[in-house]
Amino acid sequence: MTWVGRLFGRNASMVHDDEFRLLLAANAIGALGTALVSPLLNSLTGPFGVSAAEIGLLVTAVGAPSIFLIPVSGVIADRIGRKPVLITGLVLFGGAGAAIALTTDFTVVLALRALQGVGFAGVTPIIITSFGDLYTDDTEATAQGIRFGVTGLSQAVFPAIAGAVVVAAWQYPFLIYALAIPIAALIWLFFDEPADHGRDADTDTSHETGYGRGLAALATHPHAAAYLLARAIVAMPFFAFLTYNSLVIGRLQGGSASQAGLLVAAFSMVYAATSTQAGRITAWFDHDAVPLVSANILLGGGLVTFALTSAVPLAVPSVVAMGVGVGITFSLYRSIITGVAPPRFRGGLVSLSESGARTVATLTPVAIGALLTVLEPSLGRADALRWILVGAGGVAVLVGVASVLLAHTTTAPEGATAYSAD
Repeated sequence: MTWVGRLFGRNASMVHDDEFRLLLAANAIGALGTALVSPLLNSLTGPFGVSAAEIGLLVTAVGAPSIFLIPVSGVIADRIGRKPVLITGLVLFGGAGAAIALTTDFTVVLALRALQGVGFAGVTPIIITSFGDLYTDDTEATAQGIRFGVTGLSQAVFPAIAGAVVVAAWQYPFLIYALAIPIAALIWLFFDEPADHGRDADTDTSHETGYGRGLAALATHPHAAAYLLARAIVAMPFFAFLTYNSLVIGRLQGGSASQAGLLVAAFSMVYAATSTQAGRITAWFDHDAVPLVSANILLGGGLVTFALTSAVPLAVPSVVAMGVGVGITFSLYRSIITGVAPPRFRGGLVSLSESGARTVATLTPVAIGALLTVLEPSLGRADALRWILVGAGGVAVLVGVASVLLAHTTTAPEGATAYSAD
């Protein structure tokens, strides 16, 4: 058995597929919307002339457009195909991100971040959907795990580079986004999407239920809705950490921007490694509720302990716990949701799932910033930030575990194409 087979198991042959590799390349750059700037936020307050509370808007701006546009991109992809949506998204995401290096006007920066959000709506959700088109069952679960592993690797390598080069010039990290443009060109030239990805005559003409009505019925089915909620809530501790880790490390733990970058890199490496083994991990249990409940506890609980630590070395175990939780939840939820959806609605349901997560991701920095403003006068800046993050981690655990248990007690929708929680 080759090292690839030993690493990924019986489904390892997919790593030799050209389509798989191209999607992974697109995914690697699309994963950097928040992660690339995460270790830089404290350093960017000076060049942009804004406060610690305002700098969080760099995360909010890239997430807000995708809340509304991800469902649109899913519907378009179901109707005209994945490839044109993906290429357009990559060009917008990369071009707008690189253009940030050309300005210090914070209003312009936020506008460019918003344009990146428009592009993002056509990148990651379409990649996730495409893996559902290309693979099925445990093969698809392995593909989603490897995809998310690449996400983690990308979010480990590039933020570390960004944290290092920002010392020379704050503009340099943003030039990394330009890599999306040659990747888009390669996809245009060499990517062949499957002919059968859910498009059929029903998507172009009237149907007895209609596409919109059918998608709405699927999304509100108790089993599917529980997983949509579970997928969304894990974004809370994930983005709370990515947005505020540099402030926690710099202002609560006495660390530096480079240490913040290293912790983000360690976090990303852990969830990258864990996600590639998500299929194997679930195979150890009779039901996927067990690893999912455990992973939710690790993720939310890790944020709680991270906020309570007083020194950077002490934060490492918490970061590892969060990484394991992210690696399992993000991979399995996406695999389950693509399987819950019949092919005709796959792009739409996956996009609703990603939009829900982006909604939580966008609101998390806004809510934390607002709570900081309210609580800082009475608690002080350090304690306010600490206890807000503790609360966010606790809420994520409660909602995540409850959602998984609800899904466990309900049956999958008719037409689901892969394993379910039953």
